[in-house]
Amino acid sequence: MEERRPHLDARPRNSHTNHRGPMVGELPPRARNQASNPPASALRGGVSHPGRHPRANNHPAAYWQREERFRAMGRNPHQGRRNQEGHASDEARDQRHDQENDTRWRNGNQECRNRRPPWSNDNFQQWRTPHQKPTEQPQQAKKLGYKFLESLLQKDPSEVVITLATSLGLKELLSHSSMKSNFLELICQVLRKACSSKMDRQSVLHVLGILKNSKFLKVCLPAYVVGMITEPIPDIRNQYPEHISNIISLLQDLVSVFPASSVQETSMLVSLLPTSLNALRASGVDIEEETEKNLEKVQTIIEHLQEKRREGTLRVDTYTLVQPEAEDHVESYRTMPIYPTYNEVHLDERPFLRPNIISGKYDSTAIYLDTHFRLLREDFVRPLREGILELLQSFEDQGLRKRKFDDIRIYFDTRIITPMCSSSGIVYKVQFDTKPLKFVRWQNSKRLLYGSLVCMSKDNFETFLFATVSNREQEDLCRGIVQLCFNEQSQQLLAEVQPSDSFLMVETTAYFEAYRHVLEGLQEVQEEDVPFQRNIVECDSHVKEPRYLLMGGRYDFTPLIENPSATGEFLRNVEGLRHPRINVLDPSQWPSKEALKLDDSQMEALQFALTRELAIIQGPPGTGKTYVGLKIVQALLTNESVWQISLQKFPILVVCYTNHALDQFLEGIYKCQKTSIVRVGGRSNSEILKQFTLRELRNKREFRRNLPMHLRRAYMSIMTQMKESEQELHEGAKTLECTMRGVLREQYLQKYISPQHWESLMNGPAQDSEWICFQHWKHSMMLEWLGLGVGSFTQSVSPAGPENTAQAEGDEEEEGEEESSLIEIAEEADLIQADRVIEEEEVVRPQRRRKEESGADQELAKMLLAMRLDHCGPGTAAGQEQAMGEWQTQRNQKKKMKKRVKDELRKLNTMTAAEADEIEDVWQLDLSSRWQLYRLWLQLYQADTRRKILSCERQYRTSAERMAELRLQEDLHILKDAQVVGMTTTGAAKYRQILQKVEPRIVIVEEAAEVLEAHTIATLSKACQHLILIGDHQQLRPSANVYDLAKNFNLEVSLFERLVKVNIPFVRLNYQVRSWASPGQHVETPSLLKIQKLTGVSSNLFFVEHSFPEQEIQEGKSHQNQHEAHFVVELCKYFLCQEYLPSQITILTTYTGQLFCLRKLMPAKTFAGVRVHVVDKYQGEENDIILLSLVRSNQEGKVGFLQISNRICVALSRAKKGMYCIGNMQMLAKVPLWSKIIHTLRENNQIGPMLRLCCQNHPDTHTLVSKASDFQKVPEGGCSLPCEFRLGCGHVCTRACHPYDSSHKEFQCMKPCQKVICQDGHRCPLVCFQECQPCQVKVPKTIPRCGHEQMVPCSVPESDFCCQEPCSKSLRCGHRCSHPCGEDCVQLCSEMVTVKLKCGHSQQVKCGHVEDLMYGGLPVKCTTKCGTILDCGHPCPGSCHSCFEGRFHEHCQQPCKRLLICSHKCQEPCTGECPPCQRTCQNRCVHSQCKKKCGELCSPCVEPCVWRCQHYQCTKLCSEPCNRPPCYVPCTKLLVCGHPCIGLCGEPCPKKCRICHMDEVTQIFFGFEDEPDARFVQLEDCSHIFEVQALDRYMNEQKDDEVAIRLKVCPICQVPIRKNLRYGTSIKQRLEEIEIIKEKIQGSAGEIATSQDRLKALLERKSLLHQLLPEDFLMIKEKLAQKNLSVKDLGLVENYISFYDHLASLWDSLKKMHVLEQKRVRTRLDQVHEWLAKKRLSFTSQELSDLRSEIQRLTYLVNLLTRYRIAEKKVKDSIAVEVYSVQNILEKTCKFTQEDEQLVQEKMEALKATLPCSGLGISEEERVQIVSAIGYPRGHWFKCRNGHIYVIGDCGGAMERGTCPDCKEVIGGTNHTLERSNQLASEMDGAQHAAWSDTANNLMNFEEIQRMM
Repeated sequence: MEERRPHLDARPRNSHTNHRGPMVGELPPRARNQASNPPASALRGGVSHPGRHPRANNHPAAYWQREERFRAMGRNPHQGRRNQEGHASDEARDQRHDQENDTRWRNGNQECRNRRPPWSNDNFQQWRTPHQKPTEQPQQAKKLGYKFLESLLQKDPSEVVITLATSLGLKELLSHSSMKSNFLELICQVLRKACSSKMDRQSVLHVLGILKNSKFLKVCLPAYVVGMITEPIPDIRNQYPEHISNIISLLQDLVSVFPASSVQETSMLVSLLPTSLNALRASGVDIEEETEKNLEKVQTIIEHLQEKRREGTLRVDTYTLVQPEAEDHVESYRTMPIYPTYNEVHLDERPFLRPNIISGKYDSTAIYLDTHFRLLREDFVRPLREGILELLQSFEDQGLRKRKFDDIRIYFDTRIITPMCSSSGIVYKVQFDTKPLKFVRWQNSKRLLYGSLVCMSKDNFETFLFATVSNREQEDLCRGIVQLCFNEQSQQLLAEVQPSDSFLMVETTAYFEAYRHVLEGLQEVQEEDVPFQRNIVECDSHVKEPRYLLMGGRYDFTPLIENPSATGEFLRNVEGLRHPRINVLDPSQWPSKEALKLDDSQMEALQFALTRELAIIQGPPGTGKTYVGLKIVQALLTNESVWQISLQKFPILVVCYTNHALDQFLEGIYKCQKTSIVRVGGRSNSEILKQFTLRELRNKREFRRNLPMHLRRAYMSIMTQMKESEQELHEGAKTLECTMRGVLREQYLQKYISPQHWESLMNGPAQDSEWICFQHWKHSMMLEWLGLGVGSFTQSVSPAGPENTAQAEGDEEEEGEEESSLIEIAEEADLIQADRVIEEEEVVRPQRRRKEESGADQELAKMLLAMRLDHCGPGTAAGQEQAMGEWQTQRNQKKKMKKRVKDELRKLNTMTAAEADEIEDVWQLDLSSRWQLYRLWLQLYQADTRRKILSCERQYRTSAERMAELRLQEDLHILKDAQVVGMTTTGAAKYRQILQKVEPRIVIVEEAAEVLEAHTIATLSKACQHLILIGDHQQLRPSANVYDLAKNFNLEVSLFERLVKVNIPFVRLNYQVRSWASPGQHVETPSLLKIQKLTGVSSNLFFVEHSFPEQEIQEGKSHQNQHEAHFVVELCKYFLCQEYLPSQITILTTYTGQLFCLRKLMPAKTFAGVRVHVVDKYQGEENDIILLSLVRSNQEGKVGFLQISNRICVALSRAKKGMYCIGNMQMLAKVPLWSKIIHTLRENNQIGPMLRLCCQNHPDTHTLVSKASDFQKVPEGGCSLPCEFRLGCGHVCTRACHPYDSSHKEFQCMKPCQKVICQDGHRCPLVCFQECQPCQVKVPKTIPRCGHEQMVPCSVPESDFCCQEPCSKSLRCGHRCSHPCGEDCVQLCSEMVTVKLKCGHSQQVKCGHVEDLMYGGLPVKCTTKCGTILDCGHPCPGSCHSCFEGRFHEHCQQPCKRLLICSHKCQEPCTGECPPCQRTCQNRCVHSQCKKKCGELCSPCVEPCVWRCQHYQCTKLCSEPCNRPPCYVPCTKLLVCGHPCIGLCGEPCPKKCRICHMDEVTQIFFGFEDEPDARFVQLEDCSHIFEVQALDRYMNEQKDDEVAIRLKVCPICQVPIRKNLRYGTSIKQRLEEIEIIKEKIQGSAGEIATSQDRLKALLERKSLLHQLLPEDFLMIKEKLAQKNLSVKDLGLVENYISFYDHLASLWDSLKKMHVLEQKRVRTRLDQVHEWLAKKRLSFTSQELSDLRSEIQRLTYLVNLLTRYRIAEKKVKDSIAVEVYSVQNILEKTCKFTQEDEQLVQEKMEALKATLPCSGLGISEEERVQIVSAIGYPRGHWFKCRNGHIYVIGDCGGAMERGTCPDCKEVIGGTNHTLERSNQLASEMDGAQHAAWSDTANNLMNFEEIQRMM
């Protein structure tokens, strides 16, 4: 059995070493204890059912820590690792040891090697991020071996499936068509275990997807099943049932996930299984009944699927993992869809509902779960269902857009614009019409909040799509844009949706995401897994103690008595310090309530909570619920050993309804527990808790280090896939979005425009006399055509639109500016959003990335769009030129234009393809029809783009879903290691799957009375042993969507309230800690705290009465009361004047409408820091001063939810020191509870129409205020008397009485300052509080340096003042100095003077630069126009400077306009040769159209020719010349008008009639048209008709003088004739000739390949080029490596090689010249190099001529200067003068002409005798004599690095190295190879290549260049 142990060295296959990394999953990520895993020997003969395997991660395993981390998290791959517990298991150590033997890294220390991590540094490469370049080959699929698969069986199903899904080797493993039985059995076991994972659905899908298409399923498994029948060995036969069970399980999974695509493969296997089972049973093998039942289930499913397939209804996979249910559960809530169904929406099917039972028990747990599922589902479905039904009945209503619906919100003309990538998967940018919503205030509106459900339909809800809001950006909503995430069923329908499809979108207000998670949780939870059923379901009032206390747990209460801020660790170490551990079940052993700092009811609550498994604590406002809750948690945490009784650790779960409550509770826990806290909820406002969010904990170094390897590997694999898909998708999506942001340029639509329409569009309007005037504009034809261009013929088109658009937009901007200065109020939308969005899911896009994306979008829009809606005018240069010209459109005209485009793009009516085909001239259409045609083209473009990105979209979605599952696995590791997990109810619903895995034993629910019962149940796992509910059902209840369900079905009754009502024991806290209880609640308080009296008011509690009416808010169904708002704001300002801090004041209101009415009155400058809230969002919070606005005041006496006692309770119990309320008390008194409150207040004189204010400075002065204007009597917060305080400056305080700043330290006196600040008696001009400055009064003073009199500031001495008189001095140049007298004279004169430049032209420069110009110190760019006539005949467009003074001319910019072979005009600028045409090929036949570029070779059509009639038929292929004659029999058909056709048999009937269109038909063109029996042919390309015999002659004649090969054109309109069956033979012959010419231009593939190879070889030999011009060498090399090069491209490359090589040779020759000369020549060479580097398609004859003359000049110059330097010392003065004259000619800045060259040649010839021709230091005569004397043929002479000459004898090949006698450098070489630094000395014998080389040098000399020209 030992050979089956999972050791690497025992594996029979795959023995080679893989240095890239370990086999996927091969080495376990942690060293496990042998005790927790069964021995490997137990695997023999198969493994038992996965459900019975011990879970690998149920016990704490020793993690292998490592410093290496993902690059993104700053890993350090060079530090060693240690096992946390100091030892490793044998298995891990053996595997690690084997790995070390295979790796290249060595360490002599044995201990270090044993502690080495199970992955080595060099293997870490496979987890590189995509942008890193690996040092070795990319990762290949690694084989999955037997031992590795065996080791997977010991692991958790989640780890197994993630490992397999990430492995590249799985596909290869399942691709074998045969394998051994034991290996196949093992694979089945592993796959079954993988599929049993509940949390990793996408990974399971991925694995099953590979299995579905594999040979393993199609070949191996059927062969294995058949082989069972003939198996002779009994032991093996007895193991088969287990393996059959595994196979059946896999088949079940396959058909449930891929019903459509797997039914064929699975059905064959299922048909084989019964035979094998029967054979095994017959041979005595025991078959379990469960196996047979499962097989029957699979058979039933497959039969059903096959039947559906035959019907044709089974087309796509549903991608669901729902297992088939038994028949009696078909109607069960477990199978109900979460989303509304078609029948519910259309037939108003009323679902079966039971009320929540609040006065007794439930019959069973199943009914309990069913009740809450159906009620919760109905709560979100009913508003949508009733809303859509109402909407369907109102479709005919004209005022539908203005109508308000009760249950839903409607968005019209909604477009699904484009898919986008987000961390959660694919979301879609959706745009809706904002016109009906212009009054919506989005930051306050509850519309389109995160998680809200929307339903979209374009066919009156016959079909619909469901989606949830995935991201809500306020600025996007204002523009009508929102991001939606569609559900799985809807995603499949999105593939065909275009941005032009218009939907009606309906939104339901419910937070659907929370519903969905809870509903799914209720469907998944098993009845037996619901904890506390005896109390919750059966309502048994006897509550037992927690199970863990049965083990005899004893508590230590010392930490509760000690300082609570001490750390948890300290508290654990004070064990037994003062109090011994006590038995909590014995009340007599407990410490006293005084010791625990608790009152009676709090003490009772603590005892009750710790000793009951289901504890309910009710606490009215201010009684210390949170305080008690924290004491409970502290007691549990410090006595962890009592309830942590198993090896696996379980955290305490704390659940709160709101984010604020969660923060408050966890901050309290933090005081006694500084670590092991995890917070899962919306955005936290607590700085302390930010470190405990999942996002922060995930990014911690320790977490990444301890994360199992299979998760890290999967993370990198999936992330790479996501990045690749995202990039491709992003490009397509942005293009799609761009199409709706303006008018596309015509070239991007050309592919979708018919050739005829394209020709018409590009030619412009026919017979328009003014059209020529606009040819010079760089306009867009599409804009001109759509009436948006610059041509005068479009000026009459004035798009309709409101005149005051500009004014309206301006007003909006002003309002926006005003908004920004107001106080920041937590917007209701933001508050709800904060509660809904789990912080970990929040979309955080860095500002920098936004800017980058925006920049990229702008670039794309600039490229694609001819006119952009974000820019008012036409985009690009056209727009700029237009702005400068006389056609500049006025601003309001532009806005009208923009509005017109926007409206047209959103219209739905498009032209049909058939209608479009009828059009001949697109310019003849009216503007409306033009837009319809444009929308048709646009739709085709959008559909094409959408198709291209579809696969990326699917790929990204799948990867993102897998990544989400991976994140859950990571979070599971975090939560399992925590001691306290805090969640909001939303967070608990979303993370329910994880909570089931974490299995918290103790759950504490804060605000439990506000949570729906279904939410609470979904939070609990079967492992829960202790549930503590804290809340107050007499305050706020859970909120339900549907009033009927809340009231009549008791949906609004929480689990907390229901249990209290059915007499489950609970404890009520009685003593109030906060000062202000609700006056109406009779709370027994022993004594109210001594409250300090508030300053400035007569009472700390007062209710102000009024009768001013409320106003209704149109949007949001809310209310506001402006009287109350103004009063409360003024009262708030008054308290701020009393020196209360803004943070001490909170304004509360009962309606959101009032919230924003208040905001408009509160500028941030005054009120920053004051909190303004809606009552519902302030539960659990408190402040010193509360100002409450009750809002409701109406004649009908409607008080809304002010009658709900819970809400009143919350509103009146938030103040610690003072509360002031304003409302219509007379109206409210009709409500019983308010009546009691008002009665109590009247008894205490705390209510009245006016509030009494008291002045602090004048105590006897009182002011009564009842409305906002009354506060003007106390303008500064005191009273109306003046202040009269004498300030330090001597002035009196001018303000009215003010209580703040009583010592006037901050007061700023604004009276004029009276201090004298100088000797002249001048007074300070500033206000009193400002510091006096030196006197600035100007007085006349004489400046000593120059004697001028100047007006100088009094405080400035004369000597320090700069005289401002103009300077009278003259500069050296004679011009006057331009500086003032007091400043130094200018160094450079700035007067402009005319000078003559070196080039000979005159130019104005600054006078100071003239000297620099003379000595060459300052380069000046000569701007004189070049004007030289180029070879093409056009004048040069460059300047003297840009043309290098005539040496290198600029490209000719004139348009070419030559007619190409394809009949298109050349679009390129004027060149010698036109490049191949880049437009789309127009060649087409009846079957298809060529879509290639026009210049490329067309593929011939090989379909049969369709030219046939009843007399003749062509039997050739479409592309071959026809073998039938044309038919001349008249056509017998009748036209639409009823008259006979004028065409011929078998030809398309002409659309003109001889009778109806007599003038057109008989118009003479060829001469026979008016004959009565004339027959006509209509050309399909342009629709003109011609008399047949004349047209036959025209088409078939070949003129003698016709040389050009081109298509025949229509005699009337000149459109090329390409598509006509009658003249097919003529057309095909022409096309064949054109193709031959194209082929010659392009060159054959063979020729091009040969030339490419030749040039590559030539380039490699250019060592000098490589050495001196490496960048150019690489550029040429890259050009040669490109594919699809043409002959022309290769010619360009060959020229480049030649020119650059010449340039390199000249550069190399510089070292032989004098140093002083080198700089000048180098500048010339740089200029040539710069010019050569310019982009070009080919060299024109002009460029070749310029280049030739310049290189010739430089060659002469280098030659001359080199020879002169060699013979310098021997040269006579007369020769030196001659040399200087030649040098002057060669260094001239103008072009080197033939005359110059002839002169230079003559002079060089004359100098030949006196100057040596070579760098040999000898004359030419001496050189010839030496070469002759040695007698070797050419190619034997060489030179060393420094140019010293030597000769090699024999064959001329270097065979040994030597030393140069002159410079001691290496010479010669070995093995016929010359030393690299040595070169051929061609100057000795003129050799072009070495003697032993048979390769000729391919340097092109100038004659060859000339020949190429």
